[in-house]
Amino acid sequence: MPPSSYQAPTVGDRESHATVSQSAETNLSSTKTTVAELLANKDGKVITVNVDDTIETVVMLLREKHIGAVLVTDESGKMVGILSERDIVRKMAETPGKTLPQQVKNLMTENVITCTPSDLLINVLHKMTDGRFRHMPVVDDHGELTGIITIGDVVHFRLNQLEYEALKMKQMIVG
Repeated sequence: MPPSSYQAPTVGDRESHATVSQSAETNLSSTKTTVAELLANKDGKVITVNVDDTIETVVMLLREKHIGAVLVTDESGKMVGILSERDIVRKMAETPGKTLPQQVKNLMTENVITCTPSDLLINVLHKMTDGRFRHMPVVDDHGELTGIITIGDVVHFRLNQLEYEALKMKQMIVG
């Protein structure tokens, strides 16, 4: 015997509208999340080094701070590059035993791709994936450095959103 709330199917009940539950677009743009929203959950500290610092100094800093990249600034504090663990490892393979005394300016990536606080995370994620890099500085409309985001930050942020959405759905179902 069916439950008392059961209603037999009627004409039109079988019409279905196909939907897509998971894609890169729906996972990150459903809420139109911006870089600013992600940065709001970070401490805002950006680790920088000078162009004349040695790679040894950078390696120690990366280890101490548990980070994968540093931004490089000139004497005036202007961002002029980025240096990542990958950059250092590649140079170590090219110049075994001679990398640590070298200066940052010799290894850094100079043409840094940046984003702004108003950029959508999905667009930033595409840039990072297409460019095959994991760190992106955030600059405001005046070109001032406001933070740095990582691919891990984006993934962690989205996982938190999904957990929240799942909790809300559970509360809606349970009542």
